[in-house]
Parts: sequence; structure tokens; C-alpha cells
Amino acid sequence: MISISNTDEQRNDIIHDRKSNLKVKAFDLFKSRMKQRDGEMRFFVTAGNQTLAFETEGYKRHRQLLILQMISRYCIYLGLCEAQIHSSYPG
Repeated sequence: MISISNTDEQRNDIIHDRKSNLKVKAFDLFKSRMKQRDGEMRFFVTAGNQTLAFETEGYKRHRQLLILQMISRYCIYLGLCEAQIHSSYPG
């Protein structure tokens, strides 16, 4: 399930996994700032000239594959078929 923010100015959506209660927040790095929290996992996606960041919320040793699947489904939802997922900032 995906919760979409109400404002178009900031894309701060949340991806929910109903079975594990894990949440993954999505951030558009050009429109919002992201502050990394201790104990959470972070991934980045590049697609064309767009860069998104993702951070878990409530990470408790969940499988990394689950997180990557959540991010992948979100990218497909946005139509970012050429998206590449990175474990560190692709700068």
C-alpha cells in the first residue's frame, strides 16, 4: 500500500508492508531534505534526471529483499521503468 502526500511541492510518500508493518519513506532529493535516522536503512533510486531517496521507518532486521521489492513496486507505480536502486548516494 502507498500513502501519497497531499502536496505536489514535496513528494514524501510512504510505502507500507501490511504483513511486517514496515514502512519505507520516499523523498525527492531536489524538493525536500532528508535526515538519516539511526538504525534505519537507506537506499537511493536514479531514473533519468530524477533522484529519489528511501528510508525505512521501524526497521527491525527485516529482509533487505523485502525493502528492495517495496521500492521497486513504488518505482513501477510512478512509471520509472528505467530506475536503478543504489545502496549509497549515487553522486
